[in-house]
Amino acid sequence: MGQYLRSGYTTGICAAAAAKAAAVFLLTGRKPEKIKVCLEQDKKAEFYVEYLQGDGSWCRVRKDAGDDPDVTNGVWVYGGVFCVDSFRWEELCRQEKGYVLEEYPALYLTGGLGIGVVTKPGLSCPIGHYAINPAPRRQILGAVDEVRKKVSYEGRLEVSVAVPDGFWLAPKTFNPRLGIVGGISVLGTTGIVKPMSEEALVETIRLEIRMKAAAGEPLLLLTPGNYGEMFLLQEMNITLGEAVRCSNFVKDSVKMAVEEGFHKILLVGHIGKLVKVAGGAENTHSKYGDGRMEEMERLTKECVEGTAEWNDSQTKKNNQTENDSQMRIGNQIEKDNQIGRDNQTDNGHPTKNYSWEKLFKAVRRSNTTEESIGILKEAGLDRQVLSKGAEKVKRQMEQWGEGALKAEVIVFSSAHKVMGKTRNADEFIQKYFHRKENLNGKGVL
Repeated sequence: MGQYLRSGYTTGICAAAAAKAAAVFLLTGRKPEKIKVCLEQDKKAEFYVEYLQGDGSWCRVRKDAGDDPDVTNGVWVYGGVFCVDSFRWEELCRQEKGYVLEEYPALYLTGGLGIGVVTKPGLSCPIGHYAINPAPRRQILGAVDEVRKKVSYEGRLEVSVAVPDGFWLAPKTFNPRLGIVGGISVLGTTGIVKPMSEEALVETIRLEIRMKAAAGEPLLLLTPGNYGEMFLLQEMNITLGEAVRCSNFVKDSVKMAVEEGFHKILLVGHIGKLVKVAGGAENTHSKYGDGRMEEMERLTKECVEGTAEWNDSQTKKNNQTENDSQMRIGNQIEKDNQIGRDNQTDNGHPTKNYSWEKLFKAVRRSNTTEESIGILKEAGLDRQVLSKGAEKVKRQMEQWGEGALKAEVIVFSSAHKVMGKTRNADEFIQKYFHRKENLNGKGVL
């Protein structure tokens, strides 16, 4: 059995606890050592609180993210509550950076040090506002309102949350890619952080795709990781801007792209990942199976079978007696072993006497896809196999899109500097660049 992973608390619920404690201190003068806040389904969480007296009241709670690999684990989350008059209230509303919720009309929520500001569309926070998501807004203001009602306070309150370490932690998060500047986001839904799951990763990808759609991008560029963008830049001198990194979730990303209104996708990836997609894999993680070398052998056979060289070799086999055939093929294989695979025709195929079976076997027994590409490169089949793989990936993606999108694919081998493309991949790139030039007033090539 796997090791049990401990759950923790979100930044949002920690901010709610700190803000509630600050409200208690401000409105009653009491300093409870621990504070309880409500989670979903009538559950409650209890936090130890530290108090910092200043202009109004500030309290802080140490975030415990459990066993989730959260960069904000262990940071101090601050909550401040302040009485405000009509002048200050109007000033806050004019800034249009914070939030007033319909159910809490006497409370204004704003961000402090380390809380980022949204600069791009597509997020659950308006542009120019602090990156405090809807669920944390309700949790924070609901916790403060609970105190306000309990002591029958009728005035208005400013509620501020801060994570001072958020400013330098933000570059370690997705925030720069999402257009959140100056700090981190206050996130959370239920208040509970479960160790990072596939569902959480998929939702992050969905958010990035949604932002690309909101920005009016005419084409969605997908890549499993950084290598795709790096390859295009280094080998083709092409900068496509920030792609959406789909990780292992190729099918999920295609489905989400269709849901967000995209009709064109360009997928750029390493053969080690995309060969799995060519073989029908919906998720390329190793736990769902491998099959890379089997698919590489299959692609090689599909490139070879039906060629004139292949047909000629099969005809000769059929016209020879079994003994003569074995003798001649054995002699030829031995000859190949001596001279290598340099004896090729002008069109890049091995000569008709080349041992196809030996080639297929070598590809299948390769330890890595890069090793198999090296073998295919010697045989003059590397680009053909990569292009064949790209076409199969294209068909798979369009099948997942159920006819709602057109896909083009670029597959590459980093070690051998070769690339395979679907037929219209270049056209996709040209059209995309043309549109970007019109949008930005300058080209990106």
